[in-house]
Amino acid sequence: MPLSSEIVGLIPKKALEDAAEWFLQIENFDSSLILENRLAGVMSGKMAVGGLRAGVEPFVEQLAAPTAAPGGGSASAAAGAMAAALGGMVAGMSRGKKAYLQYEAQLSEAIRRLAEIREELKASIDADASAFHEVMAAFKKLKEHPEAQTEVDAATEKATLVPLGVAERSREVRNTLESLRGISNPKMASDVTTGIALANAAIDGALANVEINIAELNDPAFVADVQRRVGAVKK
Repeated sequence: MPLSSEIVGLIPKKALEDAAEWFLQIENFDSSLILENRLAGVMSGKMAVGGLRAGVEPFVEQLAAPTAAPGGGSASAAAGAMAAALGGMVAGMSRGKKAYLQYEAQLSEAIRRLAEIREELKASIDADASAFHEVMAAFKKLKEHPEAQTEVDAATEKATLVPLGVAERSREVRNTLESLRGISNPKMASDVTTGIALANAAIDGALANVEINIAELNDPAFVADVQRRVGAVKK
């Protein structure tokens, strides 16, 4: 270990940030967590203070950070939640209108169910990242304690069930959006199309995570049940 060091001349700030991350071994380090960097970003207009961008930007920047989580699983859950939100908007803006009174019951049910799923998928954004960290912690423990294999298996199963739930809920969202095509304002067709595209992305991304995880499992019954549920999602 070096006892001391010296800087001769000027040095890029990025070099100091990289050195801090390496030598301090800070988990989930992101340069945007540095106060001066955050202030500089706001002052330069790269980070919005208000508006729609301000709401989504922290999550997008966390995805962009060089860390394994949040990753594709969380992004899939977010895509599914946005799809459910668009469906709720389309149904909400059509319900109560004279031209769609005959579909009042269907629209009301779509709004109710999509709101439930939206909350579940929002929760899955954090749940997926948390499950990944649990798997990493279990593998770390396994290096020193061979008997911890059961903890690895349990953590991997949990990390499989979270994206599987995202895929199942997103499939339901997609089906609901499809059902809205004929009973909602046709001027909102682009919103329905966007929602379906987001739901499909959520399904594909979530199932990709499921397939990676079950490859690490040795419980035939669990794997068979997961594969059965995956098959149902793909129908």
